[in-house]
Amino acid sequence: MKLLHLGDLHLGKSLGDFDLTEDQKHILDQIRKLVEKEQIDAVLIAGDVYDKSIPSEAATGLLDGFLSGLSSLGVKTYMISGNHDSDSRLNFGSALFENSQVFIYTVFDGKLHRYILNDGDTEVNIYLLPFVKASQVRRYYPEAKIENYEDAVRVILENAGIDRTKKNVLVAHQFVVAGKEDRPVLGGSEGLGTKNVGLVEQIGADLFDAFDYVALGHIHSPQPVGREEVRYSGSPLKYSLSEVNNEKSVPVITVDSGGVTVKCVPLKPLRNLRQIRGMMADLLKKENVTDPEDYIYATLTDEEFVSDAMGAFQQIYPHTVKIDYDNSRTREVEQVDISQIAENRSFEDLIRDFYRQMYNEQEISSEEMDMMRTVAREAGVLHEAD
Repeated sequence: MKLLHLGDLHLGKSLGDFDLTEDQKHILDQIRKLVEKEQIDAVLIAGDVYDKSIPSEAATGLLDGFLSGLSSLGVKTYMISGNHDSDSRLNFGSALFENSQVFIYTVFDGKLHRYILNDGDTEVNIYLLPFVKASQVRRYYPEAKIENYEDAVRVILENAGIDRTKKNVLVAHQFVVAGKEDRPVLGGSEGLGTKNVGLVEQIGADLFDAFDYVALGHIHSPQPVGREEVRYSGSPLKYSLSEVNNEKSVPVITVDSGGVTVKCVPLKPLRNLRQIRGMMADLLKKENVTDPEDYIYATLTDEEFVSDAMGAFQQIYPHTVKIDYDNSRTREVEQVDISQIAENRSFEDLIRDFYRQMYNEQEISSEEMDMMRTVAREAGVLHEAD
């Protein structure tokens, strides 16, 4: 029996000012072809299906087309919600979808949901656990001691009646670690909450010892946790600059009487995400331009700031996302000890000093200073009378 593990699709996401609908459709079509080629029996989708709790029409259309395509191949789909999803919206139509072999569990009701997958030779129990918080689980187990996320998941599993003599697969969306000092490598696009996750949200991978394979979502870098069979699939596309060297893939899991084997199949995006660095004139020379349709983050080393650099770059690289600088001025600013910089100094003095550092000792004009005051007031960092 073959399973394919997906997670963190983030349908509807954008990259800077660029809508990724076309890119996401391309990667979903590629995955569907892989499902057909590998003769996959079931697809596991481990949460964060949408990027926003209220998905766009384009995002829901992408999911509808993908699930319909899998159903037409006779492939079963098992899907849970993640922390980015709206439980109720993703759950809409779930009872009807089961007629098309699409099984969705998003609104936690106090237990794991189990489905039996049988191809005649192998039987597997597929367990679904949507993203849960400790407070949600306490509601169903008021007598249990639940102080953190690990306690919550432990209580759920202890009450699931898992038969260890069977082949068991779990689909979950949580922050799972191999140990307190061995946290998974973040992709960088998971969001501030995931980057700053505390001990209370961490769940030890040893909690899942009863499962032959654990299909995890939540972390965007593909990687195992503790053992090869507990794994984050990662997001199918690069969603931030920090993932520039992150090779995306999907795990294909083979389950038979001998156990479980995992093969990670690389994915090829419609447009790669790259960072280029150097003098602007050099970067835009014809002989140095490669794959101009890629998403580009450019770091310029020019000492002087280039007027309309973005416009010039987008003439050559139309999908340029961001341009920044690395030169003597920016390095000087980075080395400034900001802890003392604002002490007993007015807003105008701070802005004038910053302007001089950024623009080669030029003075800020009165019109520009007025504009800075207006922006500061609107941002709530300046409280002075108009």
